[in-house]
Amino acid sequence: MCVRPDPLGGGPSILSDAHAAVARLSEDSRALLAELAYHYGTFFDLFGVGEEYKPFPILDGSDPGEGFIRFTAKMLERSELGQAHTDAARELAEELVRGQVSFMLQPGDYLIVNQRRFLHGREALHSGQETVPVSGRRLLLQLFLRAPAGDGSAA
Repeated sequence: MCVRPDPLGGGPSILSDAHAAVARLSEDSRALLAELAYHYGTFFDLFGVGEEYKPFPILDGSDPGEGFIRFTAKMLERSELGQAHTDAARELAEELVRGQVSFMLQPGDYLIVNQRRFLHGREALHSGQETVPVSGRRLLLQLFLRAPAGDGSAA
């Protein structure tokens, strides 16, 4: 939910249909993205959340319209990948950008996203944020809903 947008006009939200992007990939790229070759980030001081899933496939599921898609373009910088895996991830990134929509949230707007279908991000805030008092800067509230443990359905 948007409480306050960037008063300097930056930070539009971005949505991209991940399953549609995957469907446009070559079969070879989909096969590479389904391999246990990718990772992103590191766990720091987290307890009770289970083991870190590393390496993992970007695509879980054999059908382009099914399964979970784990992807952020930052993975390309942080994963030590062979050329074929890098190329497949870059192809996916290009397809995600090609199909993305961008829009500015206004105060009171809610954005509800099925994260099994869509990838969500935001563009950069406008430069000059240091000139805006903290009480006037963009404020977004997030809420994540999760299905009960053992329930394979999406919330």
